[in-house]
Amino acid sequence: MKARVTVTLKSGVLDPQGQAIVGSLNSLGFEGINGVRQGKVFDVNLAESDPDKAKGLLNDMCEKLLANTVIENYAVELLD
Repeated sequence: MKARVTVTLKSGVLDPQGQAIVGSLNSLGFEGINGVRQGKVFDVNLAESDPDKAKGLLNDMCEKLLANTVIENYAVELLD
């Protein structure tokens, strides 16, 4: 089973990389950029075929490694 985990900074958490991207886009001539928030995407291929078990495994992975839940949110999406 394939899955996608998207990790993003929580609202209110400073995003210096996003601010750097805005500066770079402006210097390249892109106008009207009000802000950028960066994140991470993990594509995971699981041997598990039960969707509920797969989501449970992915949530455990996020809580223990993939996301810093103090400052980040995550979303799990099953692709198969």
